[in-house]
Amino acid sequence: MGDPDSSSASASRVAVLGPGGVGGLLAALLARSGATVVCLARQTTVDALEEFGLRVESAQFGDFSVAVGASERLTEPVDVCLVTVKATQLEEALDRLPPDVVSSALIVPLLNGVEHIPLLRQRYPDASVVPATIRVESSRIAPAVIRHGSPFVAAELAEDEGTTAAVRRLAGELERVGITVKVSDDAATVMWSKLTFLAALALITTAAQATAGEVRESRRDDLVAIVGEVAAVARAEGAAVEAMDADAVVAFFDGIPAGMKSSMQRDAETGRRLELDAIGGAVVRGADRHGIPVPVTRRYVDELRARYPS
Repeated sequence: MGDPDSSSASASRVAVLGPGGVGGLLAALLARSGATVVCLARQTTVDALEEFGLRVESAQFGDFSVAVGASERLTEPVDVCLVTVKATQLEEALDRLPPDVVSSALIVPLLNGVEHIPLLRQRYPDASVVPATIRVESSRIAPAVIRHGSPFVAAELAEDEGTTAAVRRLAGELERVGITVKVSDDAATVMWSKLTFLAALALITTAAQATAGEVRESRRDDLVAIVGEVAAVARAEGAAVEAMDADAVVAFFDGIPAGMKSSMQRDAETGRRLELDAIGGAVVRGADRHGIPVPVTRRYVDELRARYPS
């Protein structure tokens, strides 16, 4: 990856579309390290950011406040655009990122699901859209206030021949602020490896309205079944078989904090739209494309659609 302490590259200009739990945390960490950061959000959030800056509460990174730029729309070029809105908000939020201003920037979507990459590439033909994922439990508890709950922040970025230099520069910046980063040349595995874990976590915790620790005990058979079903779809979609080992995913699930909740579960608790289609729906559609049976995943998706109509 290179020396994380290297100062050969100056800090980037970064736009963060959606300074919520994930985007707000990344924006604050990058701004604290010296990057020029502008957060793109609704006017109420812009006002709070301009008045108070970003406040982070984190056992891993400490409690701190930092000033960031804030605007409803991107008006000046940047090196990197982090897209960190919910999948349910993506279409509307992209109005804040005009293609002519984005130009050839690196667009790094860190939202749930796998189907947003083609959409972004079509909308921003001059930009470099990087398949990427992030694993973290972090939430916005008030405008401009972020609470980071998990003892980890882990990102994975997919590079190709045209983006290697820019992706590795961003990876270095993220590593310097304390984020664990992996760079891969296998986009399918980057995207589906997270979904193999996330689909089970999101669907089961939301259906049960219970924490990860509770569901891995009370609904373990369903957990193992969903992981195996999503892994089968992932392999059919071109993800590396060795990275889709269901036993390894279940072992990772067993290692996460017992009190952890999924973002979908939190959305259900607060009456927000669920990312059900982006997470569970994407798995079912992939299964249908390849003729793969996913009965347990499909049952949870159908149950949640009936319980939480969008």
